[in-house]
Amino acid sequence: MTQPPAHRPTVQPTDRHGHVPPLGVHLAGDGVDVAVAAPYADAVELCLHEPGPRGAEQRRIRLDGPTYGIWHGHVPDVEAGQHYGFRTYGRWAPQEGHRHNPAKLLVDPYARAIVGRFDHDSAAYGQEMTGDAHDQGVQGDPYGPADERDSAPHVPRSVVVAPQHPEIVRPHVPWSSTVVYEAHVRGLTQNHPGIPEHLRGTYAGLAHPVMIDYLRSLGVTTVELLPVHAFVDEPHLLAKDLTNYWGYATLGYFAPHAPYATRAAQEAGAGAVVDEIRGMVHLLHEAGIEVILDVVYNHTGEAGDGGPHLSFRGLDDSLYYRRGPDGVYDDVTGTGNTVDTRRSRVVQLVLDSLRYWASEIGVDGFRFDLAVSTARQTDGFDPRHPLLVAMQTDPVISGLKLIAEPWDVGLGGWNTGGFPPPFAEWNDRYRDAVRQFWLADAAALSHGRQGDGVRELATRLAGSQDLFGGGEPPLVRGPVASINLVTAHDGFTLADLVAYDHKHNEANGEDGRDGSDDNRSWNHGIEGRRKELEDGDDLGGEIAPLRRRSVRNLLATLILSAGTPMITAGDERGRTQRGNNNAYCQDNEISWMDWSTSDPVDDLRATVQHLLTLRSSHRALRADAFFLGRPRHRLRTSVDDLSWHRADGAAMQPDDWDDPGTRVVQMLRTGPQDEAHDVLVVLNGSLDAARVTLTDVELPDGVDGPRPAAWELAWDSAWERPDDAPVGPDANTAAPGDESVLEPLSLQVWISV
Repeated sequence: MTQPPAHRPTVQPTDRHGHVPPLGVHLAGDGVDVAVAAPYADAVELCLHEPGPRGAEQRRIRLDGPTYGIWHGHVPDVEAGQHYGFRTYGRWAPQEGHRHNPAKLLVDPYARAIVGRFDHDSAAYGQEMTGDAHDQGVQGDPYGPADERDSAPHVPRSVVVAPQHPEIVRPHVPWSSTVVYEAHVRGLTQNHPGIPEHLRGTYAGLAHPVMIDYLRSLGVTTVELLPVHAFVDEPHLLAKDLTNYWGYATLGYFAPHAPYATRAAQEAGAGAVVDEIRGMVHLLHEAGIEVILDVVYNHTGEAGDGGPHLSFRGLDDSLYYRRGPDGVYDDVTGTGNTVDTRRSRVVQLVLDSLRYWASEIGVDGFRFDLAVSTARQTDGFDPRHPLLVAMQTDPVISGLKLIAEPWDVGLGGWNTGGFPPPFAEWNDRYRDAVRQFWLADAAALSHGRQGDGVRELATRLAGSQDLFGGGEPPLVRGPVASINLVTAHDGFTLADLVAYDHKHNEANGEDGRDGSDDNRSWNHGIEGRRKELEDGDDLGGEIAPLRRRSVRNLLATLILSAGTPMITAGDERGRTQRGNNNAYCQDNEISWMDWSTSDPVDDLRATVQHLLTLRSSHRALRADAFFLGRPRHRLRTSVDDLSWHRADGAAMQPDDWDDPGTRVVQMLRTGPQDEAHDVLVVLNGSLDAARVTLTDVELPDGVDGPRPAAWELAWDSAWERPDDAPVGPDANTAAPGDESVLEPLSLQVWISV
């Protein structure tokens, strides 16, 4: 490449082992303190720009350093709202992880706000590239010569934001009472008729009183938001006229995604965008609702080693990205790059980001996408990885709700149950077991084949001790460490799970190659959600009610299991994605919440409300410790905390557990104190009606019985809505030893009286 411009800075004599300011650009005295990590650079410039997404450059300031790899300085006459970026000088040796190119304006990894969009022009790449990302894509040699074109007109800018130190009053919902609601900021309210149009799809819209009332009335305690860190669109989507809807392509780990703010906030400046998301969290807190962020520290939006030159890659490619012995990116995330958390500066970045969002924005926890990749050493996943140890011991972070997605796509990537306390984890074994019992097994039975029995399902209903029972000391994590889910943002919605045997991802433009083929779904005989099914015409007159019952079975199992339930937004309303099980690029009606009403929608929502009320009302349904199968004397109980029974009321025996033909089981969970209510959950996974002898609690010698004196039927999945319960004296009560008839593929809940 040509020689750098005449204003190339020279390294100033400075104390290379002295004090440096905090990383980032922060208001200080008459200006700002600046610090950025670029240990292999020869020089670094701070570039100040006029306001606006493409504001002209005002001046460049050479930074002192490096001090322990940090370039730094104090710049006077800079105020909040100033737009800026960095440029680095140094070696261009891509194969060795050195991609310093002063022609490229770089986003500050610590920027509190980011404005403007990456337009995917080839000039934004560090190496020489050609082509149009909006047509056939940008092509070139990722290890080719450095590109000399200025990228400033094509990339976002960092913005100086005044610090805030808000008083944060957290709801502090106990894990045993937590009900997670996974939602997308834009998709949740984009179509909501009760929210003013200018607030729909925004942080402010999510915190609108109408939305808060809905969440509270439903009974959820904790909103888990898909990524809100500033992100970019993946290049391969542009030619298909699609966008990165989910947001798993982070550009800045401190900056909120500006397009989710109201137009008024965006026009008022970056500080107003930050204030809007902070205000959203505050309003949800006032309503007693926690906020968890889905965070993506495993990879960035800079894609593979031939990707754009936006921030991390230009500052120090070898520092931020994991590489194999051959110098090629070690991609264990499936996105093209993996953030290298073996590096201390990267660990610092993650911890600083988490503390910022907790302390200055107020969020209550984090769900770590592909968390295994953030805890990999050179030879694989390490539950004692320095990053995990730091989070466990940090006085701010350790007190938050921390949730791991316990896998990645690398060798040895599946590690469900492998994270240390206080982490909870998404439980894919739970998801698969529940789908298998209610859907895949039922489909097999309908074709004359055999199901899998109840052993695996029972293990998941009881809190997955086989997965989460480890720790120091054993059992310390408890069943709450299992985030129980049947659906999530990736995969079928609940309504599609009972309507499609196969994925239908044509809208993604990948010829069906994307999305999982292991769905364990069941269409109940007809593929898809046809209008005639919903209207009850002859073609689907029997199928639509069966599908609705299957949805109720799945939701009831989720809510009543030991562990922490996670409901995907819209599942309580029968939301469909038309069979798309990978709608990551569908910022449209496929993904947005459908707020239209109908009798089935109202019935399903009422059912979820009823089940969540049952859960919150009965301590036996909110297990905080693993079941022992014997009395818990510490809790002043004289009876077993959990027992399993056959259809005839007798205790399950080893042969029953091993028999794949066992499709009926009773789960008896006693109250944590002798005076508390006991709960009996009866499941019929067969295609025939089942006559079940309701069991009772086995009492120790010398204690008068029976216990309970009677059972009251609190809910039956055969009911379209909770108030379909039979009416009349003793219509819903039975004594232990009485028989109850369960409809095919149904579930009943009995409460002691």
